[in-house]
This record gives sequence, structure tokens and C-alpha cells, in this order.
Amino acid sequence: MLWYIGRRLLQVIPVFLGATLLLYGLVFLRPGDPVAALGGERGLSPAAELAIREAYHLDQPFFMQYLYFLRGVFTFDMGVTFTGRPVVEVIAQAFPVTFQLALMAIVIETVFGIGFGLWAGVRKGKLFDSTVLLWSLLLISLPTFVIGFVLQAVVGVQLGWLPITAGRDPDFISLLMPAVVLATTSFAYILRLTRTSVVENITADFVRTARAKGLPQGKVMTRHVLRNSLIPVVTFIGIDLGNLMGGALVTEGIFNINGVGGTLYQAIVRGENVTVVSLTTVLVIVYIVANLIVDVLYAVLDPRIRYA
Repeated sequence: MLWYIGRRLLQVIPVFLGATLLLYGLVFLRPGDPVAALGGERGLSPAAELAIREAYHLDQPFFMQYLYFLRGVFTFDMGVTFTGRPVVEVIAQAFPVTFQLALMAIVIETVFGIGFGLWAGVRKGKLFDSTVLLWSLLLISLPTFVIGFVLQAVVGVQLGWLPITAGRDPDFISLLMPAVVLATTSFAYILRLTRTSVVENITADFVRTARAKGLPQGKVMTRHVLRNSLIPVVTFIGIDLGNLMGGALVTEGIFNINGVGGTLYQAIVRGENVTVVSLTTVLVIVYIVANLIVDVLYAVLDPRIRYA
């Protein structure tokens, strides 16, 4: 197992370097000059423009700029925004809010998605199975902002159960409704994925053999059916954590949450390439760590993968 984890850790290095190099190139080679745009119609003086280019290493060749950026990532010194605020401070303020929101969404979609999917798979073809499949299809087809506005109007305004906005320092209660909105689509996918896997595994030969040996129904379901059904679900959840971190832009906008999505949008509008690249690099790291955890869980659920 340690050898398997070591190999996966070594694979992380080229993935991180390749992803950040591509990301850096796409952001910094896009049309437009952010330094010139910073001066507006009146423009900056030559001395001020030169000082800004030197401060952000924009006077260096592209590859040298990338090396400065990498040094900043590993030393936690990613420079400052155009307003003079350290980028690390911006990330430290925005990242925990979005991470908490994404974590709450992951817990909601995992618990309810696997629970409903398992129950629907066991009761294949019954009324509960058909109803759950219909509702999951409806949730997948609805855009996130529609679900968000409906919940705000019904749960927040009409019933008054939860606050309709989160504000600058959101707590658990104020993030609950945004987390439900963020989890809705993935919940439907996990439900359908679990249900399909359970239907396939419940009639497999190894399950029939386990029943023939006289194992109780509860052990057959947990040790043989659910364990094998969770492999594709765990893969989806690992990838989804990164998607939720980066895809919270709409949800954070609806509920006025000052997280990564809103900060990233403002940085793009202002042309702050350093902030954009730094925030997206954090998202890349989240993707890599999440996939590493998924690979380890994959090997725990199916030991044959360690030797593949």
C-alpha cells in the first residue's frame, strides 16, 4: 500500500507543473495589457508603468515569470493585488468560506445520494424507484440559479426558516441553503450512479455465492453489494470536490458569499492576473489532493488496483 501511495505522489509532481504552466500561459498570454488598462484613459506615467512591470516581473521573459510564480507558490509569497493587498491574504480570506461551503455540499450529496440510490436500487422497478429517478432527472435539468432563487423565495422569504443571504462572515446556518443548492445537481448524479451500480451488483455471481453460503442479508448488502457499488461513486465525489470549489461562482453570487468564486470574478474583471493565477492554482492543488485521496480509497475498496 505504501508503494502504491508513493507512486501516486510522484505522479502528482508533473501534473502540478504541467497544469500550472498551462494555466499561467493562458492567463498571461491573453490579449490586452492589464498595466496599461490600470491607468485608464489618462494612462500611467512611464516611470509608474515601469515600476509596476518590475514589481510584477512583467519585464521578464515568459518562462522567468513562471519561475518567479512557482517560487511564490512554494514560499507563500504570491505578490500583491493592484490595491496593494497581499494575494496570500486574499486567498486566506476567501478560501475557507468556499471550502466550508463545498464540504457541506459534499456531505449533503453523499449521505442523501448514496442513501436514496441504495434504496432505489434494492427496490428496482417499484414506485419508490420510479419516483426517485423522475425527481433526480428533474434536478439535473434545472439550472443552479433557478433552484437558488426558488429556495430563497420559499424557504427564506415565505417560511422564514433560513437566512436568504450569507454576508461577509457566514456561519453554518447561513451556509446551509447555499450548500443545498450547490449539492443539488451532484446529489442527483450520485443517486443515479449508486442506483445503477447496486442494480448491477445485486444480481452478480459473487453476491449469489455469498447468499448460497448462508450469509445474512445485511452482510451481503454491506460487504459485497454496497462496497463494490461505491467504487464509481467515490471517483465521482473526489472529482466533484474540485468542481464545487471552482463552480461555486453562481451560488456565491446568489447568496452574497465572499468566497473564491466572487473574488476570482472580481480579479478577472480588474485584470489582476497574479490573483487569478494564484486562486486557480489553489483550485488545481485541491483537484490533485482530492484525486490522490480518491485513488487511495479506490485501492482500499478494491485491493487489486494496488498491483495494477
